[in-house]
Amino acid sequence: MTDQGVLVLRKVKSNRDLRRFIDFQFQLYKENPYWCPPIRMDEMQTLSRKKNPAYDFCEAEFWIAFRGKKMVGRVAGIINHNANERWNEKLVRFGWIDFIDDPQVSSLLINAVIDWGKVKGMNGIHGPLGFSDMDNEGMLIKGFDEQATLASIYNFPYYVTHMERLGFTKAADWVQYEFTIPPEIPDKVERLSLLVQEKYNLKILKAKKSKELLPYAMKMFRTLNLAFNDLYGYTKLTGKQMEMYTKAYFGFIRPEFVSFVLDKEDEVVGFGVSMPSLTKALRRCNGRLFPLGFLYILQAIKKNDVIDMYLNGVRPDYQGKGVNALYYNEMHKSYIRNGIRKAITNPQLEENAKALTIWKNFEGRQHITRRCWVRHF
Repeated sequence: MTDQGVLVLRKVKSNRDLRRFIDFQFQLYKENPYWCPPIRMDEMQTLSRKKNPAYDFCEAEFWIAFRGKKMVGRVAGIINHNANERWNEKLVRFGWIDFIDDPQVSSLLINAVIDWGKVKGMNGIHGPLGFSDMDNEGMLIKGFDEQATLASIYNFPYYVTHMERLGFTKAADWVQYEFTIPPEIPDKVERLSLLVQEKYNLKILKAKKSKELLPYAMKMFRTLNLAFNDLYGYTKLTGKQMEMYTKAYFGFIRPEFVSFVLDKEDEVVGFGVSMPSLTKALRRCNGRLFPLGFLYILQAIKKNDVIDMYLNGVRPDYQGKGVNALYYNEMHKSYIRNGIRKAITNPQLEENAKALTIWKNFEGRQHITRRCWVRHF
């Protein structure tokens, strides 16, 4: 904590302000070896009112804190009207929160979101959350000396103390696992995969090029909406959001690390989406795609021994029938062929243990926990 300069809060009003908002994390974590820089261009698109279709049903404001001329914190306030209607709540979200270890700063940031939420008729606050579940969410509470990934938030240990001091309590926790990839697939897994395919008349999409996945992308997102519908705070993706994410990610995805399970109507009933880890590449280019960031990312996509598990899900009417064994089995084969030695799961709600049962035959550890905090006014 420092007494140098007056502490003030400024609302983000211009693209220049927004770039400073995004850049603060690069200043705060530049010496931290566990933080994974985001792609700056993606951050701008996500936060832009003109480019993010989530603004069709969300309101948002952004604030930057300064002590004197030095930036010392930032926060986003988001009201997701669809989520509030879905869960019969009146909660404002906080996200993109970062601050120095100064209680005055964290209080100023959180109170800005609370005050704005009250004006908008909200009666509580929770986060860190984004506009949708496709944004990174959850504050790190365990695993501060573990490597973060592109799809996860990193923060310093002192954040937890600040949230508790501000009166927040646990709303939900997400856990992540690190698994060693076995060099062979157990016979029983292969047998189960074949049995499930035959019993339910299912098939695995065999895609060799990313463009072969595109006709199924929207189907996958529709299945994701159904599979995730009852998870904490979830709000269904709209058609515009699905189109945005399809354009953003399916153009450079490696199809051998993606598995779609199809029924006889050619609908996606289960899916697993993974990508070679981009963490080292993003650290190397500091989140910038130009002038060399693209090359570093392409190199990471083509040659890597660590995989990040981004999305997986099963349509509710097929849950509990072994469908997840199908797509994990196919991806496991690809991991072996491509020399993948380690897989990092995406954050899973701790009570959603059924999503992790397929990994019971793998050697692994639960190494990271993130929390959504809540406080009512």
